[in-house]
Amino acid sequence: MQSFSPAAIAAILAFLVSVPAVAADTIVGKARIVTGDIIEINRERIHLFGIAAPAPAQTCMAKGARWSCGQNATFALSAIVERQWVHCARTGAAPAERTTAVCRLAGANGPDIGAAMVRQGWALADRRVSTAYVREEDAARRAKAGLWVGEFVPPWDWRPRAPLNGATTQ
Repeated sequence: MQSFSPAAIAAILAFLVSVPAVAADTIVGKARIVTGDIIEINRERIHLFGIAAPAPAQTCMAKGARWSCGQNATFALSAIVERQWVHCARTGAAPAERTTAVCRLAGANGPDIGAAMVRQGWALADRRVSTAYVREEDAARRAKAGLWVGEFVPPWDWRPRAPLNGATTQ
């Protein structure tokens, strides 16, 4: 029978005690897309930190025509995530009843999903909570990508008015 040194036992116990704390701060799994800035993993709704995408019912204008920019943002998030594993690290930057996280593809060091949404022009950097994605937004604006192809109301301005128009906001 093998015996362990007190130092080895202490290291093992320290590791075991730390595992639940790490697990509580991360959510990993296959994501279901809810909107352009909300996913669901294991029945937990996760708002992507630092971004704001148009609600599914939101429309925008381009070349004189109205288009479903909110639906397109949701489709774009679906295309980014596809069937990949998503690794989300909670930020703690939202009210207690709302889970907000930075989510990445294929592990903790994979591509940042929020950055991809903003870089492709399907979401805005939400400067009310973070400036993390401002460079991506500036690049999308210059490239006239996604929402920047025409005119739109920022999601944080559109959502409070949506019930007046009979739309739901998620």
